[in-house]
Amino acid sequence: MNLRTTLAAILTIATAPLQATTYTLEPKHTQGVVSWSHLGFSNPTAQFSGVAGTLQYDPADPAAASVSVTIPIARLATGVPDLDDYFREKTFFDLAAFPNATFRSTKIERGGTPGSLRVTGELTLRGVTKAVTLDAVLNKIGINPRNQLPTIGFAATTTLNRSDFGLGKFVPQVSDAVAIRITAEAAEAKAYAEQLRKEAEEEARDAKTAASNGAVPAQPPANAPPKH
Repeated sequence: MNLRTTLAAILTIATAPLQATTYTLEPKHTQGVVSWSHLGFSNPTAQFSGVAGTLQYDPADPAAASVSVTIPIARLATGVPDLDDYFREKTFFDLAAFPNATFRSTKIERGGTPGSLRVTGELTLRGVTKAVTLDAVLNKIGINPRNQLPTIGFAATTTLNRSDFGLGKFVPQVSDAVAIRITAEAAEAKAYAEQLRKEAEEEARDAKTAASNGAVPAQPPANAPPKH
């Protein structure tokens, strides 16, 4: 290869557009909190967890990012068992017919401050799809020191009217507007999948060893820190 060809190759590499990284949301570190007004006296909350989804993000071009998530309604919890049961009934979320909510971004814009974004997308809830905009902030992007995986974390907030999704029971005594706060952590998709595969193989080996020894596999203590 002559000098001119070498220089051309170097320039091609240097000017090539960076590719967005695909991340997988980590359910153990992704959750949301919903809050509303009850008769003006209190502001109860519910937490949703078990979120699954993917995020594509390039620090050089944040506006080209995209996100797609699925939220299992069965994992929505208020801490009040009777209220949780009511939410699952046909008169409210109708869990049997609509077990999941989904959100898919359609447009992402830079916010007014460094690291902030306005994420507009389609939220589908109880069979109704509406446009929703979230105000998001990049918490951190880098290598997770616990597992050495490339990781990204965001926080996001939005407010929506539940009646837009056929959930207007008891409005206005119970507020139509609900505030949502989300914290999300995601790991680079391929590396995360490989880690999960290795963990599954390790657990299978442990179970096989325990079975061959006639012992019950040891369970981690209730207060043990998460692996990720």
